[in-house]
Amino acid sequence: MKDVRDLLLPHIRQLRPFQGVDPMEVMAQKAGIPPEKVIRLNGNENPYGPSPRVLQALGSFRHFNHYPDPEQRHLREALAEYLEVGPDQIVAGNGSDELIDLLLRMFLGPGQTIITPAPTFGMYAFSAEVCGAEAVAVPRDEKFEIDVEAVKLAIDSKTKGIFFASPNNPTGNLASEDQIRALLDTGMLVVVDETYYEFCGQTVLPLRREYPNLVILRTFSKWAGLAGLRIGLGVMAPDIAQSMMSMKPPYNVNLAAEVGLLASLEDRPLLLERVQTIVAERDRMLGLLRRIPQIKPWPSQANFILVRLPEGRGEEIFEGLCRRGIFLRYFGSSLPDYVRASVGLPHQTDAVVAALAELVGACREPA
Repeated sequence: MKDVRDLLLPHIRQLRPFQGVDPMEVMAQKAGIPPEKVIRLNGNENPYGPSPRVLQALGSFRHFNHYPDPEQRHLREALAEYLEVGPDQIVAGNGSDELIDLLLRMFLGPGQTIITPAPTFGMYAFSAEVCGAEAVAVPRDEKFEIDVEAVKLAIDSKTKGIFFASPNNPTGNLASEDQIRALLDTGMLVVVDETYYEFCGQTVLPLRREYPNLVILRTFSKWAGLAGLRIGLGVMAPDIAQSMMSMKPPYNVNLAAEVGLLASLEDRPLLLERVQTIVAERDRMLGLLRRIPQIKPWPSQANFILVRLPEGRGEEIFEGLCRRGIFLRYFGSSLPDYVRASVGLPHQTDAVVAALAELVGACREPA
């Protein structure tokens, strides 16, 4: 019989999987410790979890046997009030990852390209490859700022859009309004992923009125602690939103996620107070990391800090942390001497700083 894999599209056969975050049990097994001892700071998750109202709302909801509303009516109305935009400009998704995937399938075909100011969130390139297309990585400058002129020079007849996060993942810095306006003026689709908006309070949402080619993504995974329920949203021109509503899976947002989002919106004061606690801990972590010789932490406007390690020793230090049950994000060849540390609880910060100081001190000087 013919090998069924021969029926796959060639670009799908060659696709490399996106590296997500392992479950706690897998991390614990790698470190040889109980799961409750693991320090999990590689997913930019909220250490305080969801609002208590979310747990109460999920426990009391009685209609999980029903399908969700394919038109997302209640959801879009609530999000429209929250964001102060029209509901016809909003689409909710199974996390912002799904919205990235939907946007690329709407705009990008085989042989076409998007531009990503690198480094940035890897899902843009992964989803482009799923479409049989390519993400052209344009390096940021030495301060991880977007090189606007280099991005413009990279635009050609195959280019359909520009995708990046602000604050950027993994570098933590914001794109300026001038930079974003310059990219929007190219006429390309420009997708600004504001996953970490609540930790900095700066948004380009007002630019939507001027630029129909601007799409803004948000999520409830980080600030509201709903990463496991998978709920994100996009704000875009009404005609783009309508096209997305027409081609998305009809029940793409499950009822548990909808219930969780609505309960989170009702408890915003508590959740935003927790955000400020995370921001304060981020600043404390930055100060402690700056005291360690041979490493450089980058200032961040998000809920994580990127750390440059001694040259040539990134993987060794990362593995040393893992053996201690401390799991940060390591980027391999794309950023070989960097790790990204999510902001966790104070005792987790102290453990990360102490382990890094010990491991860096134990590293031999590069030849």
